[in-house]
Amino acid sequence: MKIRHTKRFKEIIHAFLRNGLSRFLLRLGLITRNESKHDTSDMNMQEIGEKLRQALQELGPTFIKLGQIASSRRDLVPPMIAFELEKLLDHVTPVPFEQIQEIVQFELDGPLEEFFSEFSEEPLATASIGQVHVSRLHSGEQVAVKVQRPDIRPTMETDLAILDDFAKFLVKRADWAKTYRLRDMIVEFSKSLHNELDYRLEGRNCERIAKQFEKQPNVSIPKVHWNFSTDKVLTMDKIEGIKANDLEKLDQYGYDRKLIARRIFDSMLHQILDEGFFHGDPHPGNIFILPDNVVSYLDFGMVGRLDNKLKEQFAPLILHMRNRNTEGMVSLFYEMGIISDETDLRAFTRDVDELQNKYYDISLDEISLGTIFIELFQVAYRHNIMIPTEIAVLGKSILTLEGVISKLDPSLNMMTAVEPFGKKLMWKRYNPKKVLENSWVEIIGSLGILYRFPKELKAIATTIRKGKLSLDVNPQQLKMILGKLDQISNRLSFSIMLFSLSILLAGLFIGSAIVGRSSFLWQYPTIEALFVIFLLMFVYLIHTIGRSRRK
Repeated sequence: MKIRHTKRFKEIIHAFLRNGLSRFLLRLGLITRNESKHDTSDMNMQEIGEKLRQALQELGPTFIKLGQIASSRRDLVPPMIAFELEKLLDHVTPVPFEQIQEIVQFELDGPLEEFFSEFSEEPLATASIGQVHVSRLHSGEQVAVKVQRPDIRPTMETDLAILDDFAKFLVKRADWAKTYRLRDMIVEFSKSLHNELDYRLEGRNCERIAKQFEKQPNVSIPKVHWNFSTDKVLTMDKIEGIKANDLEKLDQYGYDRKLIARRIFDSMLHQILDEGFFHGDPHPGNIFILPDNVVSYLDFGMVGRLDNKLKEQFAPLILHMRNRNTEGMVSLFYEMGIISDETDLRAFTRDVDELQNKYYDISLDEISLGTIFIELFQVAYRHNIMIPTEIAVLGKSILTLEGVISKLDPSLNMMTAVEPFGKKLMWKRYNPKKVLENSWVEIIGSLGILYRFPKELKAIATTIRKGKLSLDVNPQQLKMILGKLDQISNRLSFSIMLFSLSILLAGLFIGSAIVGRSSFLWQYPTIEALFVIFLLMFVYLIHTIGRSRRK
């Protein structure tokens, strides 16, 4: 621990002690038994969660954000503690207007009156990182100006350095910290927090999501005014609407709650499954309803991302969950590369099967997609399987979204409603053009393997001669490994044969064209027949590749 961080470190320890979490600190090795004054052994998980929430709230912005992110990791954090951490509030004492004015004038490089005809002194909303003031531009547009709190960065930098040192300490002392790559998680959290401190990045996130809905008038994203924005000041259109959870007001003004619920659902699924870039915190305070049942999203500091591979894996995951296909789900976890050598595959398969059986006799209309996700994450946790952060954020977003939608329209079930999106993604994955592209890549890759094979075989033989070859194979995984190897070798041989035939065909076509002779042999069209054979073999190869991916 750096000397300059000692004071802040003591503040952190004392905050935990004041809230009765000394046993927690003792287990982590941060205090001695003599310093442990309060015992939490008689507390249940909810009480521990409440104490932890109070301590984090007391410690300020960095720890509030840490708790909020931790609440989304249901694969790592016990449900009752996660539920309490979701209650962490960003509301803090407002910064005096004089300081806000000074920050805006410094950032925009001029007096306030030069940029705004009106600027409210009372904030519309306050949060741990910044606060929002309603203002008006000289052009007449009403805007919301988000201003970062003064001197917040140095405090956060100190807190993040302490958390990093803390993670290093635990990785050396505790196996669980190493297993779950605690240091990597803190580094990722630090990166996320630095992104939130840069309002320009939030503005770009906003514009990126706005482009997703350029042709959809039912979804509105506020416009960013870049001439009045910096990394510490963000100026956007002021949204005048009703919060998505204010059901009484929505009914009072005649809004169609079922239509709103469907639009929120469709717009979020479009962000997640079509675009792979989505709002990471779609709670009711970030969703406003405008006239004509238009949905408007706010606050893009936290976003989620799914690359093409994760999107392709998400679709079969949903369908396997819906069809209660345990083997398909376990195979998909393998494909995602998150099952480690230490995982007891038989026990994991049994637990996933038990989770599926739990919902066997329940109608799909009664099943919560978000709840199944969380329970699946908890099963993964018990078997030391690390869920990718992107999928964890997605699971939390779906759970939050489901809470919003269930109040607007209790009859809309996400488990059944998401199926068309899943099938659409599956079609994208297995449409002929996509399969053709993937097949060609695999053929080229197979040729590369063939080219390197003699050298690698020679290296293996040398290792065997030196007596240095060792094998560590889990018997439970041996059958699956051998099956995969058999598939790979068969496909490699077939691909090479197909590639050779294509070269032969090309040579025959070119040769017959040059010499100007007929391609008939014994009165049969030779080249045409070969072409048909080639085409049938190619279709068969595509079919086998597609079938193996679905397993």
